[in-house]
Amino acid sequence: MIFITAKFRVLPEHADKWPEITADFTAATRSEAGCLWFDWSRSLDDPTEYVLVEAFRDDEAAGAHVNSPHFKAAQQSLPPHLTETPRIVNFKLPQNDWSELGELAVNR
Repeated sequence: MIFITAKFRVLPEHADKWPEITADFTAATRSEAGCLWFDWSRSLDDPTEYVLVEAFRDDEAAGAHVNSPHFKAAQQSLPPHLTETPRIVNFKLPQNDWSELGELAVNR
């Protein structure tokens, strides 16, 4: 899978509305056949920072995503709400789901 984590620094006046601003992009991406997950989180330390954790089945799925109409629209609509270019970590991993965190195993 292609595993991506990106940090978005949102203008303070747009930070509370970021989930609404990205709602169409998020819904469209989640409906892509090759999208494994596409999840936003807000920083506990910085209310203007959002972290996007996303994964795609393979290179083909990731390529379809960045060439999709909703990605092209996001390239135009999202930057005006940001203070800087998002930062990204992108890896290809030989798995297709989350692994268990054995060090914090829950035995019930």
